[in-house]
Amino acid sequence: MVTIPVKVLERFKANLNKIQKVTEQAKSRDINESDTVVIVSDVLALMFGYDKYTEITSEYAIKSTYCDLAIKVDNILKFLIEVKAIGITLAEKHCQQALDYGANNGTEWIILTNSINWKVYKVCFEKPIKTDLVCEFNLLDIKLKSKGDLDKLFILCKEGLKRNAIDEFTQHRMIVNKYYIGTILRSESVTEAIKREFRKIDPLIKIEDEEINSLIVNDVLKRELLDTPEAIDACDKYNKIIKKIEKKKSKSKEIEKSTIDEKKENDTKNISNEDSK
Repeated sequence: MVTIPVKVLERFKANLNKIQKVTEQAKSRDINESDTVVIVSDVLALMFGYDKYTEITSEYAIKSTYCDLAIKVDNILKFLIEVKAIGITLAEKHCQQALDYGANNGTEWIILTNSINWKVYKVCFEKPIKTDLVCEFNLLDIKLKSKGDLDKLFILCKEGLKRNAIDEFTQHRMIVNKYYIGTILRSESVTEAIKREFRKIDPLIKIEDEEINSLIVNDVLKRELLDTPEAIDACDKYNKIIKKIEKKKSKSKEIEKSTIDEKKENDTKNISNEDSK
């Protein structure tokens, strides 16, 4: 992640405790959605650095409906924010509602929150259109000594937008996760590495690729890392990346071979010309 500016850290320190106390009190009173929107607006202003009057927009119109809040910087829409009452547990149907907003508006980033729990989604404009959960956090559990917590806060900050922190964070999360690791553990290169390690333990051991793969799939990995939609998607993406790399290597080798052959041909011609003289 990018380095968080000192002024942003100071803003977190100055406001987090106050925001947490207000949120705790609101939770105990079980406030309604309209009052929850007020708290979320305060978080956006005090914690994330947006101007309350020019950059935080309420009831943002999308076709025939409205999203609760939106963030616009330099008159460009950055986030759509769907707010639920503080006592409501965020559910899949709420995510779908936020996705509909983003799909209808062409907005890439969606935030779903009840002021305590925050979920950040990236809208993937493919067929079918879907969202990827980028990160989530509980505002009452945030610790400013935790780098992970700070990173999650910073990607939503105005300063973070200017530094493309959310794109960098998302790219990292989309690759560095349990599903990709599960896929990599089943790759040819890892199988070869395991075989080398076994040979160190006992040079007489003979182990086949199929046996290693069977152990990894049946005894090492959890089922969710093998046959869930996320695991299958990670496997497909990983294989496509590997194929591109291998294709690029193959092309480089062909170019290198062609260059060597051409050089040999030129050298032969030069020798022939010398001999003819």
